[in-house]
Amino acid sequence: MACLIAAPSSGSGKTLLSLCLAAWARSQSLGLQPFKVGPDYLDPQLLSRVSGHTCRNLDPLLCGPEWLERCFTWHGSRADLALVEGVMGLFDGRGPSSEGSSAAVAAQLGLPVVFVVEASRQAGSLAALVRGFRDHGPPVVQLAGVVLNRVGSERHHALLAEALASIEVPLLGVLPHHPSLELPSRHLGLLPPGELQDLEQRQEQWAELAARHLDLEQLLPLLAPPAAEPGAENPISWCLRQSPQRLRQSSNPQPSSQPLPVAIASDAAFHFRYPEAGELLEAVGLEPLAWSPLADEPLPEGCRAVLLPGGYPELHTAQLAASRRSMGDLARAAAAGLPLVAECGGLLLLGEQLADGEGQLQPMAGVLPFKARKGALSLGYRTATATANGLLVQPGESFCGHEFHRWQLELLSNCDNSVAAGDGLWQLDGWGTATRSEGWTAPNVHASWLHLHWAGCPVIPSRLAAAAARAAPLPTSAASCSPTNPGPRSSKNAGV
Repeated sequence: MACLIAAPSSGSGKTLLSLCLAAWARSQSLGLQPFKVGPDYLDPQLLSRVSGHTCRNLDPLLCGPEWLERCFTWHGSRADLALVEGVMGLFDGRGPSSEGSSAAVAAQLGLPVVFVVEASRQAGSLAALVRGFRDHGPPVVQLAGVVLNRVGSERHHALLAEALASIEVPLLGVLPHHPSLELPSRHLGLLPPGELQDLEQRQEQWAELAARHLDLEQLLPLLAPPAAEPGAENPISWCLRQSPQRLRQSSNPQPSSQPLPVAIASDAAFHFRYPEAGELLEAVGLEPLAWSPLADEPLPEGCRAVLLPGGYPELHTAQLAASRRSMGDLARAAAAGLPLVAECGGLLLLGEQLADGEGQLQPMAGVLPFKARKGALSLGYRTATATANGLLVQPGESFCGHEFHRWQLELLSNCDNSVAAGDGLWQLDGWGTATRSEGWTAPNVHASWLHLHWAGCPVIPSRLAAAAARAAPLPTSAASCSPTNPGPRSSKNAGV
């Protein structure tokens, strides 16, 4: 059975070990299917690139336990090897609990845990640390062994090995000090693979480090894939069948002879998207088309909806502000009634203005009445209860999502934008945070800070498909030009 790679905390080396094993497997022409616990976009991008297999997120809070099992078995059983990278510390879940944690996922799937410890400043204390995690619970975990990160010398290695032997925990290898294991990061996590110019060289070095420093004889049995289940259903098909019948009948459009095109912002500024999003769109009769606002591309001709996922628009404000054709097409699409769906960074694109790294405001699409500046960190799982009818939700419906951003919105008053007259989307609740109203909903707009995994709310892609089928295709316009940005207005501080 595959293993789950966990650690005492973030920054211990889970991703480094996962990447080394994925690189080694690929160097041996072995297909390794990676998984990632939790609501993460950046680690999965690296694991996908290095392994050559699309990394799948396993999040019982966002998607539910049955999806988690089906996703793991379906994708894992189709590869030669499989591993699951954990999230944060082994028992870190929602709030102070272990709900949704790496330990919870390991227990649900029956996976042994390979424990990565950053040991650069430890010797005998390692035994106390590992014993504590091994014996802690619930949930109870099966600790298969330890991999030590940042081991400084042979003497240090010997000290740590003896400490582990004293508590009868196997040592499965080490990750030494090495330049290729120093991964650059920024405020939301590791750099995406497209920004690592030396990734191919690093990948070769990771494979060599795995062969030289990891005990592959002990680790390989821990990478065995799950057994295929006879007659198992593709999890995407299963997922869509889970919507209540009344919602499927009211939400799904009549089958079309041709898939309806949907533009998805896809470039260095917008790439926080789960792979299941595209698969679910295709399954409900839509055709995802990549569209780059950064390249000032026009919206694809005839598109029926626009998706704006999260990412790093704040790092590209000047280039986005200069993309007048793209911004103009977004404003034109909103005015024409095309469905617009925006999450987190995508939400920032729809505002009037976005502050750059120096705090200077730059014009955006002008669809929603706010300007955005860097502010306090908002992080954690949220329960979202819809408060109004809108493009994708109905009053009283509840969804689990995740919030992770450092931006605050300042609402603009006296705005004549039609979308601004829309209702608040939902109430957000989360551990340690006050209940608040958040987001925008209107007949053709769904915009929120909240990241959703559609495998946990399949009615949403179904409703988007129905809305796209009702929408008229966006006409080609020779005047696909800049939106009207009315400039500074009187404003009041508010959250959304």
